[in-house]
Amino acid sequence: MVKAAMDHRGIEKLLSEMTLKEKVGQLTMLSGELVQTGPASAPVTSDAIKNGEVGSLLNLVGSERVRDAQRHAVEGSRLGIPLFFSLDVLYGLRTMFPIPLGESSAFDPALWEATARVAAEECAVEGIDLTFAPMIDIARDPRWGRTLEGPGEDALVGQRVARAKVRGYQTDDLAAPTAIAATAKHFAGYGAVLAGREYASVDMSERLLHEVYLPPFRAAVEAGVACLMPAFIDLNGTPMSIHVPLLRKLVRERWGFDGVIVSDWSSIAELLLHGVAARPEAAALALNAGVDIDMMGKGAYVDGLPEALDRGLVTMARIDEAVRRVLMLKLKLGLFDDPYRRCGSPEAIAASAAQPARRALAREAARKSIVLLTNTGATLPLKGSLKSIAIVGPFGEIAGGNSEPPPAERVAALVDQVKAAFPEAAVSVAAGSHVEQPREGGLAEALRNAEQSDVILLCLGERVDMAGEASSRAYPGLPQPQQDLARALLETGKPVVVLLFSGRPLIVPDWLAAFAKAILAVWHPGSEGEGAIADVLSGAYNPSGRLSMSWPADVGQIPIFFAERPTGRPRLENEHFSSKYLDIPNDPRFRFGHGLSYTSFLLSNPRATRWTIAAGETTEILVDVKNTGAMAGEHTVFLFIRDVASSITRPALELEDFTKVMVAPGEMKTVRFALSSDQLRFLGADLEPVLEPGAFEIFVGPSANPAQLQMLELQVRQVEARQAQPSPKSM
Repeated sequence: MVKAAMDHRGIEKLLSEMTLKEKVGQLTMLSGELVQTGPASAPVTSDAIKNGEVGSLLNLVGSERVRDAQRHAVEGSRLGIPLFFSLDVLYGLRTMFPIPLGESSAFDPALWEATARVAAEECAVEGIDLTFAPMIDIARDPRWGRTLEGPGEDALVGQRVARAKVRGYQTDDLAAPTAIAATAKHFAGYGAVLAGREYASVDMSERLLHEVYLPPFRAAVEAGVACLMPAFIDLNGTPMSIHVPLLRKLVRERWGFDGVIVSDWSSIAELLLHGVAARPEAAALALNAGVDIDMMGKGAYVDGLPEALDRGLVTMARIDEAVRRVLMLKLKLGLFDDPYRRCGSPEAIAASAAQPARRALAREAARKSIVLLTNTGATLPLKGSLKSIAIVGPFGEIAGGNSEPPPAERVAALVDQVKAAFPEAAVSVAAGSHVEQPREGGLAEALRNAEQSDVILLCLGERVDMAGEASSRAYPGLPQPQQDLARALLETGKPVVVLLFSGRPLIVPDWLAAFAKAILAVWHPGSEGEGAIADVLSGAYNPSGRLSMSWPADVGQIPIFFAERPTGRPRLENEHFSSKYLDIPNDPRFRFGHGLSYTSFLLSNPRATRWTIAAGETTEILVDVKNTGAMAGEHTVFLFIRDVASSITRPALELEDFTKVMVAPGEMKTVRFALSSDQLRFLGADLEPVLEPGAFEIFVGPSANPAQLQMLELQVRQVEARQAQPSPKSM
């Protein structure tokens, strides 16, 4: 049995004592089947653990269950090597926070870190050592269901989410009892699957990959992420699970990542379906690419690696390298010192779940994530003198998720919160329709309630299971029964406030955008979402959320994002031969960064402390923000750049920074951005960073809408020695 004290030398000694079967066992992850996150399979047995055939488990939750499984490994196996336990915890375990896409709309790294910290604490007390989060795939196609899990369309936002989540999950000491290992997934380019269809292939340029889809993963590695997961996809013809240039050459050798790489569910076995390898070859290719752990691989490593070793397709040194990384992760997690360190007592679990501060944080996260999309005639906030409010729509079916209350309780919670916010109002409830089907008698009931109410709160959207993994939608809009319900309610002439629940940007019909008095994107807001919604409706909280992903006006615009490269024939209204559609506008319904407030802000006097910089230098960009309304509010300010002339075409707008500032009515504050020469670099023709001299336009504003941006110009004055050819800027 392994001694309690363990260090690097002990790992090497342990490795030398292991049989091939035990080594391959450490590279095998099986499911405890408590939570289903992939195709059905047989649960792991205690004999498999005792025989050293498994090194880690996923989907097993609960300290007693974890303790029992760990006991088989530590006390029942020949070498006593502890297991580690993992789970998909994307937006909370017991305390549920807004979905990650919604939370990204807060543009608040401190909040992102705080919610990850709470999730880690709740995981750790129930025996979980590792989470398969954060998901940091950039997504520019809302048809893709896993848009729900990520940071939106921009690489800078993805980088900041990655750093914040890794800090929150792991802290500074991975062995701490309340720290858990994070997994950056899904490396890389998964958000660009063909036609937004789950598990499909990806074909993109090396430039797009390196400029947009890789930076969040590099940020996670630099933040010290413990684990990385390759995507199911093939990228430009090579399945990611065997992508040597990216996994081994880039991530391992160039970025210096020495943590564990774990496959996604059965992705190594699925190499056979990709048509690139049979089982022994598949195992060898994945291991040689740097994939340490085979998750639910249907024996891909267990059966494939011994044969691959016999045939010379892999070396024992390569197997040892992978096993060493797995053992080192267990060492860093403190499992050799105390294999039960994250198995809390029933009292500890109860105390953890009862912390009011966590509920308060969930409410704050939901409030900050809500985006006010439209607000005609300052309909919101609603007046406290309202006498009657009708809540209409299939809210009970829409809201909810893992570990959240059942539908009836969610409806009751929303009613209670609305009543608390508007104590003078009578509140009625009518579903009106199901999410995807009409409801018998539902429309008539909804209209009766609506006619007797001062305002209608219309809850529309998609269920949680209509987004996420394997939930791509060809038309990510409102199902027809909900549209019929909305039309009927709008025709009553009563003011309609729409609450959109979704896991992705939704296509909002023109008529709904035009005639609803207000529209709020509330996402799937978590276990305290009802209270957060009431806070925003009543004005107890002034909405500050901003879209981290563009919302298309029509499916034909997809993919749509703000950082497009300019064309030589930009859209001109009266020019046929220009870049535009014949039947719809180019512009999205709602742009990146869009989000309204109950107050108004004025940005003025953009300026720089230095108007010319060289390599290695930094300037400050300043802009004054004044609250010109009657309510205190938090304002998000974005800093974009545009390289005026460069050797490689650059996007018309590139996000370089963002910040938030709270401003009282009538108050003015100065926002400061540090802008370094490194932020003005781009990847040259050889995909290496280069700084070219010339003019840069610097934009500050509340969104990526050009009409809302203020511009100043900055000069870079130095040509770098590595440039072989003159830049267009110097010509």
